[in-house]
Amino acid sequence: MTCETTSRKLAALLLLGLLSTTPAAAQDDGWDDAGWDDATDALPISGFVEAGLGTRIHDDPLLGQRGTLEEFRWRVEREWDPAGFTIALKGDLGYDGIDDEWYGALRDLSVAFAPGDSTDVRIGRQILTWGTGDLVFLNDLFPKDFVSFFAGRDDEYLKAASNTIRITRFSDRWNLDLAWTPRFAHDTYLDGDRFSFFFPTAAGNVAPSPALVAEEPDESFENGEFAARLFRTVEGREYALYAYHGFFKQPNALTPDLRATFAPLTSVGASLRRPLHGGIFNTELAYYWSRDDSSGRDPLIPNDQLRVLAGYEWEPKANFTVGLQYYLEWTLDHDRLIDNSPAPRFEPDERRHVLTTRLTYRAARDKHVLSLFAFASPSDRDAYLRPSYTYRHSDEWSWVFGGNLFIGDAGHTFFGQLEDASNLYLRVRYRY
Repeated sequence: MTCETTSRKLAALLLLGLLSTTPAAAQDDGWDDAGWDDATDALPISGFVEAGLGTRIHDDPLLGQRGTLEEFRWRVEREWDPAGFTIALKGDLGYDGIDDEWYGALRDLSVAFAPGDSTDVRIGRQILTWGTGDLVFLNDLFPKDFVSFFAGRDDEYLKAASNTIRITRFSDRWNLDLAWTPRFAHDTYLDGDRFSFFFPTAAGNVAPSPALVAEEPDESFENGEFAARLFRTVEGREYALYAYHGFFKQPNALTPDLRATFAPLTSVGASLRRPLHGGIFNTELAYYWSRDDSSGRDPLIPNDQLRVLAGYEWEPKANFTVGLQYYLEWTLDHDRLIDNSPAPRFEPDERRHVLTTRLTYRAARDKHVLSLFAFASPSDRDAYLRPSYTYRHSDEWSWVFGGNLFIGDAGHTFFGQLEDASNLYLRVRYRY
């Protein structure tokens, strides 16, 4: 499929979406409100239609196409409030030109209710997030979609949905969040379909066909995911404690027959966010216990880790915001890992350091937004840059032009493996 053919197809789909969507708000939505509480009015349907195109800056010799994003997407959002309940729907229908297929995805299909004055419950498919990091996640062990993130989709799509029961209990001192995901929900990881990735047994990047499918835990109660957060705010300071029992979200382990899989994980952590000298300071830490390799001697399973984050965000001048972060991954029992590894040169450094910077400038009442988010790892000698320019023509129309630029000296580091994936993208959105 040529770029010209794809562009024409996406343009036609966008026009079709606009023609079919714009009058929809004035039409009967097909729901019969009879029998619902008369005092509860359904919110109108809202959402957006969007077309996106992205292409690599350089060829990836392992893949047959330069495109990273060829997409039409139609979003529908709605809420209903029958007596005592809130039903939320947020779903996408789209066409993916890279895979040449139509798809549907539910971002939210959940029911929320309050069984008591100080308890909230939400059941169903939903997006969950907590922690203090900006695009750096320590105690937020809910699923992410890194393929969408690297391809040029909206930042919203970095967070993936999971089928979860969440209970929040409020009190005068501490509040408690409990989240149970009965079936393990892993990240959308690099599988060789859209981006090649480093695989240690191949000593280089691979793009398997069919795409990599990691071995998942059996479906059972003990293989579900349990997460808890204890949090409170005191005089503007936000404190939180975290716990998680489940699995690493990325397939960073190997079975004895060298198939990718997800290692068991238990973690505990804490965070603080507070005002400081005209800005916002945050810090967070997490201890990752790799339950199947607590001694650090098995090179097929990740070691225990200590992860630490510190950040600060402030506005040095009007409409210009700066955010800085320092992130540390400290691999414990590192000497044992190196002594037992068949390929020690590919193992992570004992201490991986990452610095991030977010620069955002807004002009003409947010009509123009210039942004740069940069990751840089001095220990891995690699980097990842995310520049973007957003133009908001009106409340309905907006354009985003940006890039995902990867730099690395070594092909086995996290950003270095993606150097051939560097891309530029353009998205056009109409919100209704």
